[in-house]
Amino acid sequence: MDFPQADRLKKLPPYLFIEMDRKKKAAIEKGVDIISLAIGDPDLATPDFIIEALYKAAKDKANHQYPLGPGLPQFREAVARWYDRRFGVKLDPKDEVVALIGSKEGIGHLPVGVINPGDVVLVPSPGYPVYHAGTLFAGGESYFMPLLEKNKFLPDLNAIPADVLKRAKLIWTNSPNNPTSALAGRDFYARVIEFSEKHNLIVANDAAYTEIYYDGQKPVSFLELPGAKEVGVEFHSLSKTFNMTGWRIGFAVGNKSVLKALAEVKGNLDSGVFNPVQYAGIAALEAPDAVTDNIRKIYQERRDVFAAGLKKLGWQFQVPQAAFYMWIRVPNGMSSADWCGKALEEAGTVVTPGNGFGKEGEGFFRATITVGKARLEEAVQRLARLK
Repeated sequence: MDFPQADRLKKLPPYLFIEMDRKKKAAIEKGVDIISLAIGDPDLATPDFIIEALYKAAKDKANHQYPLGPGLPQFREAVARWYDRRFGVKLDPKDEVVALIGSKEGIGHLPVGVINPGDVVLVPSPGYPVYHAGTLFAGGESYFMPLLEKNKFLPDLNAIPADVLKRAKLIWTNSPNNPTSALAGRDFYARVIEFSEKHNLIVANDAAYTEIYYDGQKPVSFLELPGAKEVGVEFHSLSKTFNMTGWRIGFAVGNKSVLKALAEVKGNLDSGVFNPVQYAGIAALEAPDAVTDNIRKIYQERRDVFAAGLKKLGWQFQVPQAAFYMWIRVPNGMSSADWCGKALEEAGTVVTPGNGFGKEGEGFFRATITVGKARLEEAVQRLARLK
């Protein structure tokens, strides 16, 4: 017997990465040698010392019970030390840090804790699809803030209509940005804080990619700015920084009242992060800089190889200073979806149509550099054959 889905699910677009994975698997089943540049899933291995920390903690039977709560005190303390060391931001681990089952989970759950039906959430477009999905699940309405090339892919806060702002309760920001790789600086965050104070908005900054940066140019944290902790929270993840996407561990930090609401949602809907994974997270956060320096070196070499190849094709894009995405204009005036379908069918290369991140992404596609240099070079050669 088939049962109907809830109406809220009918409002969602197909989850972009699941659909891309389906198409990729179908091509593989046909025997196609696929180069997948679609999903931001690092191909590099989790460092051995992190795996050892998990193994050691997993052998302790005390860690086999429900973890519960906002995270182990030791993990939250490690997060606070890391934020102080990396950004110069002081956090109280007791009530300004919450452990997450990956930042995606926290991003999806936050609106459930702070948004009422009819409230408006300001969502960047193009942007990470979970901002909009979490809003719908909470009964809120998304107002999409266009990220335009002329504005360096940052939202124009002054362009948001007054009637929208009257109902707005939450604004999402994201830097380094997915999918555009754009960076927000201190001046932008200062404007966001002033804007949020004026309109009584919660700021939620997605900072999952701050540790994937190039040319020594470290991205800033929203929480570095004066007044940031009074108005918002920041989401972070160990997934990209330490090649731990499958481990599902992240954290949210910042405003106590917002984190309390998020923790209450989580307390009713999940049972926390498996303790051994949290101990592995502690090992990661306490790792010497050489670990992440080496990871960044690999990505920078890949970025340089791929960017050089794309430039030879004459395609339009900005060389990213952070994250591992290339945001590229679709050549030949085709639609994003049509061109990406052509890339898969005729070049065996999977890239992501920009409109999957919002209508303002039309005319672009996103490619990741989460494969080796040789495969990136081959991808360029394959894509060069497309007419």
